[in-house]
Amino acid sequence: MSNPHDMSTKSTAARLAAAQVKAEALTEALPWIKTFAGATIVIKYGGNAMISPELQQSFADDIAFLRFAGIRPVVVHGGGPQITKMLARLGIESEFKAGQRVTSVEAAEVIRMVLSGQVNRDIVSRINRNGNAAIGLSGEDADLLLANKTHAEVDGEVIDLGRVGEIAEVNTTVLTELLDAGRVPVICSIASEIGGEAGQPLNINADLAASAVAKALKANKLIMLTDVPGLYANWPDTSSLISRIGPKKLRELLPSLDAGMIPKMTAALEAIEHGVQQAHIIDGRMAHSLLLEVFTSEGIGTMVENGVVEPAPLGDGHKGEAHEATQHDATQSDATQEEKNDE
Repeated sequence: MSNPHDMSTKSTAARLAAAQVKAEALTEALPWIKTFAGATIVIKYGGNAMISPELQQSFADDIAFLRFAGIRPVVVHGGGPQITKMLARLGIESEFKAGQRVTSVEAAEVIRMVLSGQVNRDIVSRINRNGNAAIGLSGEDADLLLANKTHAEVDGEVIDLGRVGEIAEVNTTVLTELLDAGRVPVICSIASEIGGEAGQPLNINADLAASAVAKALKANKLIMLTDVPGLYANWPDTSSLISRIGPKKLRELLPSLDAGMIPKMTAALEAIEHGVQQAHIIDGRMAHSLLLEVFTSEGIGTMVENGVVEPAPLGDGHKGEAHEATQHDATQSDATQEEKNDE
């Protein structure tokens, strides 16, 4: 028969060992917390990361953690799964072309209702379980996102996407005021059409919307949560996951990518080419993937960054010379105050 005292001792030892692991994780995060204190990070949230209540709360907790660590997070979200479900319930067919949802006037009204009235509210309420910082916004609020209708091109043919737009202007004044007040803006990816009719919103791909916001804010990072671990050099070879890649190589890969990945990688590429220091593609299906990417040397997804000449394979981590230079730039800036389509 086992000794109760021995069981108690083992239990105490196990608890201490678990606490030691947590302390080591916090210690590893400390240099990154110092590096990115005061940094603006735009996070695109969507896809299957939104389906599970556990993952939803994990994401919300990560956003709250970033804020308490002194980072200025901005969330831009879609809601592809929720939109598809509601459209199906209403008997409206979902169609995708070139990785984007073809959006009729009727579908645009449903998308606005789902994103602004359901998904946005849920994200805000979950973040606010850790305080009252999150503020829900539609791209239509205060002309936050202004867009023009756009189209797609497939095999040389111009495709009419309906009420789908490309962002032309971002009202950074509203966002800066909220960030300076310690708030977390949570923006759903619909926009007002420049010169368009009132009450006729444009559906915006959430990856491209997040990129536009990151560019306008001159963010330190753009992080996009997706339904895959990152960018593969030779899909479907899962061992070809890329840890770091530069914009030149990414542009070369772009035409060969799956249709659903093209908007994401285009968004990352545009962000880097317009002054955002780093763009990350990470797997939103993994709990706390956001913290793992920001606060560990290894990272978990694909990072796009200037200065990377050849793509680095999985296991290389995110800690090359270019990465260290960007950390320094971020610190200096702080010191001077400064599903295929997620909709």
